[in-house]
Amino acid sequence: MSIHPSAVIAEGAVVPDSCEVGPFSTIGPDVVLGEDCRLISHVVLDGHTRIGNKNVFYPFCSVGIAPQDLKYGGEPTQTEIGDDNTIRECVTISRGTVKGGGITRVGSKNLLMAYVHIGHDCRVGSGCILANAATLAGHVNIEDFATVGAFSPVHQFCTVGKYAFIGGGTIVTQDVLPFSLTSAKRENRAFGINKIGLARRGFSEDRLKTLQKAFRYLTSSKMNTTQALEQIRGMEGEDAKLLAEFIEKSQRGIIK
Repeated sequence: MSIHPSAVIAEGAVVPDSCEVGPFSTIGPDVVLGEDCRLISHVVLDGHTRIGNKNVFYPFCSVGIAPQDLKYGGEPTQTEIGDDNTIRECVTISRGTVKGGGITRVGSKNLLMAYVHIGHDCRVGSGCILANAATLAGHVNIEDFATVGAFSPVHQFCTVGKYAFIGGGTIVTQDVLPFSLTSAKRENRAFGINKIGLARRGFSEDRLKTLQKAFRYLTSSKMNTTQALEQIRGMEGEDAKLLAEFIEKSQRGIIK
């Protein structure tokens, strides 16, 4: 067993010899770890928590912690995690509540990216990806092989179906169909040049006027992007050239 001297393992915790417990990690008395788990550093495992084999916990993640529920009164509720999960930095997984069934479950072979939150009494299947800062309120069910995009909150009691993909920044307030691609509307637009910022960077009035003209071609005229690009290519100055080259190189299209 590899245990750093600064780690704290409570009496009663089950930690197999094949596990690695890194610096400043803490393991509570009712935690049971499977084989070949790795706690890199500053990991907190707490509560009545059972963890399978070959899980990797990155710094500052907290698993099995008390739920963020004002009705929780310290009951010995549980957390269960399967095998071969990657749990990245600052992930939080809350244990269950009595009224919610008493257990939070995470399956196997999941990737939980940094700052993911899995609330009390959630069920996360296997083969799922929860991207950075995806947030599951209590009682959420994520079925197998689903993906929840970055910064996407999922409302209490919602279910995300198998193989669904939720685009980043999507607020989920109802069940998400299996096999679906579900995303919030994208209504971003360019509002002209960053005039004040450019002036602070020393851009002259002539340079600003040139860029304003170029942006009018892009955003205010009736030209499509190809037609606007032709007009910008014909303009003088390095700024217009840089803008034209940027548009030409774009792989995903431009916001305008």
